[in-house]
Amino acid sequence: MTAGDPPSGTTAAGDRPPLPGPPASLRRRVLLAAPRGYCAGVERAVRTVERALEIHGAPVYVRRQIVHNTHVVRTLEARGAVFVEETDEVPEGATVIFSAHGVAPSVHTRAAERRLTAVDATCPLVTKVHQEARRFAEDGYDILLIGHEGHEEVVGTMGHAPGGIHLVDGPDDVRNVEVRDASRVAWLSQTTLSVDETMETVAQLERRFPALTGPPSDDICYATQNRQLAVKRMAAEAGLVIVVGSRNSSNSVRLVEVALQAGAAAAHLVDGPEGLAESWLSGVTTVGVTSGASVPEVLVDGVLDRLAESGFEDVGVVRVADERQRFALPRELRQP
Repeated sequence: MTAGDPPSGTTAAGDRPPLPGPPASLRRRVLLAAPRGYCAGVERAVRTVERALEIHGAPVYVRRQIVHNTHVVRTLEARGAVFVEETDEVPEGATVIFSAHGVAPSVHTRAAERRLTAVDATCPLVTKVHQEARRFAEDGYDILLIGHEGHEEVVGTMGHAPGGIHLVDGPDDVRNVEVRDASRVAWLSQTTLSVDETMETVAQLERRFPALTGPPSDDICYATQNRQLAVKRMAAEAGLVIVVGSRNSSNSVRLVEVALQAGAAAAHLVDGPEGLAESWLSGVTTVGVTSGASVPEVLVDGVLDRLAESGFEDVGVVRVADERQRFALPRELRQP
């Protein structure tokens, strides 16, 4: 997988000539994924910070990045949000917002000890996984959480069933799993994983633990699945797939991987139009464009404008679903 910033030595976006495209005799086109960008959980989290600033004024403190997108974080910082790593960095009595990725109960406890006004912006679909973890733990199950070590969502979920939950970091990690009772084993997953890789991991777990049970419905969120499906649809036709998203965004990184596995000749992750490298369009006639679930549309528009400068003005939409899901703001911030 190739991802990230362009090679060193490229000039700033405003100083560059248009990116080179294929010969003018060939049709240059863009396949634009739909849906893409903000999911309902991200929209809710960003609105939570904005609304808290309107009600309380600056500063409003946010534990960790509210969502994993550099542009979003910088924009909110400019409006008065202060991002911290832990609640101990927040002045006593201040307002603190917990990110969309969710936190362990111990974080809530520590915030209460420091008399912080806590506003929980956890995505409701992540909250669903927390509830499942607690239910399985109460019923005496060993819980196998499929996810990536160190990801904030994984850390938060594991905190809801301490001692009873084991991380399984992909199919290759299945052989390392040890449980107390093979007849009482359940699996859950991080919400932003590759659907295909997760199902492969589940299949291997079922071979090891025939009595394995799972959540009542998929833990991988609808937005993650829809974005991966759209990328699969466009990948075989694209000589290049551009995924707009930050490096620490799990669902954005997965989109690059899915594009390559589905047949794209090349796929790259960029934070925005400034991340496009001049060499990527050489010999390419079809470019697929999508964005991760924490990416504002303005960044995608910038990428499309940059591609249009090189003759990629013909944009066709690859639509796999219409997303109408919306989540209400946390109760503390709703209009009376």
